[in-house]
Formats: sequence, structure tokens, C-alpha cells
Amino acid sequence: NDGDYSYPHPEYAEIVVVRHGETAWNAERRVQGQLDIELNEAGRQQAVAVADRLSREPKISVIYSSDLQRASETAQIIASRCGWPEVIKDYDLRERHLGDLQGFIYPELAKTHPVAYKALESENEDQEIPGGGESLVQLFDRCTSALLRIGRKHKGERVVVVTHGAFIRSLYKWALPKAGHAGDIHNTSINVFHFSGEDIWTLKVWGDVSHIHQAGSLLSFGGAIAYS
Repeated sequence: NDGDYSYPHPEYAEIVVVRHGETAWNAERRVQGQLDIELNEAGRQQAVAVADRLSREPKISVIYSSDLQRASETAQIIASRCGWPEVIKDYDLRERHLGDLQGFIYPELAKTHPVAYKALESENEDQEIPGGGESLVQLFDRCTSALLRIGRKHKGERVVVVTHGAFIRSLYKWALPKAGHAGDIHNTSINVFHFSGEDIWTLKVWGDVSHIHQAGSLLSFGGAIAYS
């Protein structure tokens, strides 16, 4: 309900970050990265549930989305329910590029792609993934730059951003650098940030999927993994 969220205040932008709905690859734990996979039927139902919720909450000024179709389709469903005429697609809101790991089953990566998997699991945040994949530092810089750009442009407004799991993890790390692991990021989870000034980035709501539980159990185990 509306009481869960502050109404936009002139001094900050309220940015509602939503993970896309489920895809068939999420369900089978296949790494998507920047490969362009559409929603499955469960994902479309999830998108309708989050869209219905957002349509009952304070007015949205604009909807941004990753240009990958699993995010942009989720965003279009939100836009339709909220009476918003368009979605602004932004390449910088894409999932982390995972190089040689894209398209392969997550639990099998250690055997099928040991070098790239080792890079993925490395504690060195400058470690890039073989095959053109991004390091965690590169991902963090892209994510935070994109959100800073949006936040500066929409001060005093409520904005929706539809993006991806690893992208959202970077935002969590930005807002709470000492908090540790972000936990599971489920499909169509809602995460609300307030942005005020150049350096003040506050996490207000994290991992809210109450709209999914109200609509029935549409979550899947596969939908919670990162990099998808």
C-alpha cells in the first residue's frame, strides 16, 4: 500500500528498481548475461503482478528499462498498467556481460568452463571474464553511472528502472558498502532507493516481493540466481 513508500520529496529522486520477470533460462539456471531472452509465461504473470502493485502506488514520472527484452517486456507491462505512454530503453541498464559463460547451465560451469568460472568466482574485483565479460569493477562503474544520471535528471520525482540481478547487486553494494552479501534477488522484486545530492544514495526498500505472494506463488528457484 501507499504507506510503504514515501511520496517524492523535492530534495531527492525516488528510484524504484525492479528486476525483470522470469525467463525459461532462469527456470533452468542457464546463464543469460547480455544474451537476449524473452519472458516465459510465469515471467509475464509476475510482470502483471508488479505492474498492478505499482499502479496503486504514488505516481510514476518515467519508466526506464534495459534494452534486453526480458526487462523491456516487463517494463512495457508496467507502463501499460500505469498509463505511461513509453519506456525509455537504456543500454547501460543491461545485465553484466559474462563472456564465455553466457548460454551455459550455471551448476555445470566449473566443469564446462573452468577458466571463465574461476574468473567469475574470483575475489579480485578487477578480474574480467574471458570472452568479453565485465569485471565487477566495470559493472559497478556502469551501474552507478547510469543511476546517477537518472537520479540527477529526476530530482523530486518517482522513477521506475527495470533491470537485472547483478546490476541490482551493484546498487546494493553502492548504497550499503559494508553490508555484505545482498541475498537472493527474485524476479520482479522491488528495491527502492532515494538519491539526493552527488553522494547520498539511500536504500529504503530491499527485495520486496509481496505482490508475488499475493498473486500466488510464481517464484521459482532458478529465478533467484545472479547474472540473469
